[in-house]
Amino acid sequence: MQLETRGIIHLLPSRFGLLMGLQAESYHRLERLFAVHARAPGVYVSGVGDGLDVRVEVFERHTYTLQMELSYAFHDPDTGRRAPEAQVRMYLDAHLAEALHCHPGRGRWDVLDLRAPPQHILRHRLRMASFLSRWLEYLAAQGHMPHTLHLVGTAAGTLATA
Repeated sequence: MQLETRGIIHLLPSRFGLLMGLQAESYHRLERLFAVHARAPGVYVSGVGDGLDVRVEVFERHTYTLQMELSYAFHDPDTGRRAPEAQVRMYLDAHLAEALHCHPGRGRWDVLDLRAPPQHILRHRLRMASFLSRWLEYLAAQGHMPHTLHLVGTAAGTLATA
């Protein structure tokens, strides 16, 4: 993308363009890794023998959106939460995956004031999208694929009987 402002040529995308690019990249990575668009609500686990099983919980599925949580199957000793974890909303028609909340672990919280200025909100969203994109890249390098993901429970948390 090339824009000219006051005689200066900008070759880099805007922050908003960068955010949309990261969200599109995360959508396609999630599809390649776990084929989530075809998953019913439930709890899935992907293991590749490295001791770091990935937990994917699909909460809600609608015509154009899917809400899910991605985490490892262990808990952060400092907070008791699964870490890292990311809550993601996938826009199936737009091919975007928005990180709604990210908890990278080790007691680090990303807290955003709802009355924050727009540039702070955009910066926060960029950090979450970047975290999700890098994590998905790492999971792909570890060998996670659709065939490594298996249903282990329903959305309510009971064990599956399949």
